[in-house]
Amino acid sequence: MSVWLQSALAPRGPEAAAIAEITWVLVAAGAVIFAIVLVIAALALFRPHAWLGSTRLIVAGGIVFPVVVLSALLVYALLAAPRQAAAGPADVVVEVVGHQWWWEVNYLDDSGAPDFTTANEIHIPVGREVELRLHSADVLHSFWVPALAGKLDLIPGKDNRLRLAADQAGTFRGQCAEYCGGPHAQMALFVVAEDPARFDAWRTAQREPQRGIADPQATEGRQLFLAHCGSCHTLRGTVAEGKLGPDLTHFGSRIALGAGIRPNHTGALAGWIAGNQRMKPGNLMPEIRDLDGDELRTLSDWLGTLK
Repeated sequence: MSVWLQSALAPRGPEAAAIAEITWVLVAAGAVIFAIVLVIAALALFRPHAWLGSTRLIVAGGIVFPVVVLSALLVYALLAAPRQAAAGPADVVVEVVGHQWWWEVNYLDDSGAPDFTTANEIHIPVGREVELRLHSADVLHSFWVPALAGKLDLIPGKDNRLRLAADQAGTFRGQCAEYCGGPHAQMALFVVAEDPARFDAWRTAQREPQRGIADPQATEGRQLFLAHCGSCHTLRGTVAEGKLGPDLTHFGSRIALGAGIRPNHTGALAGWIAGNQRMKPGNLMPEIRDLDGDELRTLSDWLGTLK
């Protein structure tokens, strides 16, 4: 599956395409106006004529032209702008909660109740309309996946809604676009657009709690997790019900860790557990330094099996 970098000029959905079209129209109009101004300035400098200082030209060029052109561009932009919210029901509804400094992702069922929870990664079906309900758990954040839609703020106590869709499969990087303190620049996320049948299979798997694996290493990894991580993280199917950090029930299936700062593999995960403050200074997860090398590998390997 292709991975697209953050670029508002490479739209992969109708909302982003509308924004890109507005951008190019405004850039082109600005370039034409700038060229006209340069021509008039050149004439005034090198081939001065009396008409260049006439009252009619000043009124036409300084008042009438800007009012007409800027009004026309404003009306065009307002009519062409994508809808942030729509009256009709969306195919998929996702609640996104911004935390310092990670994204909680709650999929909602048809009644609007929570279906399951994941983090820092949103899966959507290609060609289907998705509604994001944006909230903040602490300070101002801003949700922005440039290839799919524009920015929209997450404001404490307010419910903002954003509609988006993807017209092709791919993995699209997003970013918090509002300074929210500390490691704000390292608060990324991924939107994975996939075939509807594949999305349905993913959603079915995500609903399942985590089941144990019958081997000694899995048992030891589970015990290490419950002893060191369960008070902050949730692992559905176990007694771990912590709410301070991301839900890790299906952590092993995710693309990245630390809200997008490292690929999700065993080596990076071990480094994150023992030295996350060096990777993402100021994040709110404490470093776990009382594990020896074997225990750290066992815990990391076990977390990687949580598909």
